[in-house]
Amino acid sequence: MLLNQISVFLENKRGRLAEITNILETHRIDIRALSIADTKDFGILRLIVDRPDDAAAALKDEGFTVSITKVIAICIDDEPGGLAKAMRALGGENIDVEYMYAFISREEKKAFVIIRVEDNEKAMTVLQNNAIELMKASDI
Repeated sequence: MLLNQISVFLENKRGRLAEITNILETHRIDIRALSIADTKDFGILRLIVDRPDDAAAALKDEGFTVSITKVIAICIDDEPGGLAKAMRALGGENIDVEYMYAFISREEKKAFVIIRVEDNEKAMTVLQNNAIELMKASDI
């Protein structure tokens, strides 16, 4: 299952993350997962939220540059080697991971991983064929 991820381009200035989280709070949008990659001058904030279209609209209305990207979410065992199994499956089919981020689930001994690849359909087929559980947005 594919999820809509919000990507927000931000200048690396004090208070920008507070501004974004305040906007989402005002619109009662729940953040489920996030990742930020930054340089000296700017950053990319990636968010999985409960209402991605509303989040993108709210942030755009406030002047932020926002895009929505399709990503894959998987559930893995929260133990040594849990992620390795998924990476071996993708690597064995020459599927490169552009980026990923992970977080612990509410379910005991499980973790969720958000993965961005070039060919989502091929990656999902490979993951399913290797008994890697795909997640829906409502699961996160």
